[in-house]
Amino acid sequence: MNNKAKRIGGIIMNVVTYLFLAICILSVILTIFSRKDPDGTSEIFGYQMRLVTTDSMGKHPDTDVSDCDIGSIPQNSMIFIEMVPEDPEEATEWYRDLEPGDVLTFKYVYTTQVTITHRIKTIDEPSEGRFIIELEGDNKASEEQLTQKIDTGVPNNMNYVIGRVTAKAFLPGLLLSLLKTPVGLVLMVIVPCAIIIILELIKIFSALNAEKKQKYLEETAKRESELEELKRRLAELESSKNNGEGGDE
Repeated sequence: MNNKAKRIGGIIMNVVTYLFLAICILSVILTIFSRKDPDGTSEIFGYQMRLVTTDSMGKHPDTDVSDCDIGSIPQNSMIFIEMVPEDPEEATEWYRDLEPGDVLTFKYVYTTQVTITHRIKTIDEPSEGRFIIELEGDNKASEEQLTQKIDTGVPNNMNYVIGRVTAKAFLPGLLLSLLKTPVGLVLMVIVPCAIIIILELIKIFSALNAEKKQKYLEETAKRESELEELKRRLAELESSKNNGEGGDE
């Protein structure tokens, strides 16, 4: 039972180690191959990954999102955003594909420009290629201001759409949020690394001790074998001597 527990523990540690290495490799790849949005968010293959930092899109009993592709989004979730195409004609078609219930991430100015993720309430095209989008958060109890309006026809508008949310993931977002805090960094990176290093050192010392023990046992067995051989020869000599003495009589 003890050996079985050790094997299971070893498998678990290997999985944790490989998972940690995979996360590190993925982070390096994203860092190398992604370009940065002006506010520091990574962009790769026309998509962004962002963290939702407020509860304005959290679940609320008065908001029905059962028919929406993207449901309510808890605070600290990671969201995956399909960005608005840079080509004007492609952008126009992209906007035409939007409909109420879709979730957009956009820049909006209150006293300063902020990044917001809210759901489309209405979207109209009053003229060719110009769209007026009204958005609001799901959580009506949130302290965040819930309704915004974006006019894509305003030149150099400070209020503009970044892209459409196509997927969300709470656990990866929560882990990433924790990693951004000193305590989370210690608990999720430094402590696991330290544990892995300590366990590997224990394995090394155990292997060395096992090797020393095996070598000691082999040397002891060799000495005992040599001693037995010596005793056998002494016994033969003693027997020969006794036989010789008997012959003289």
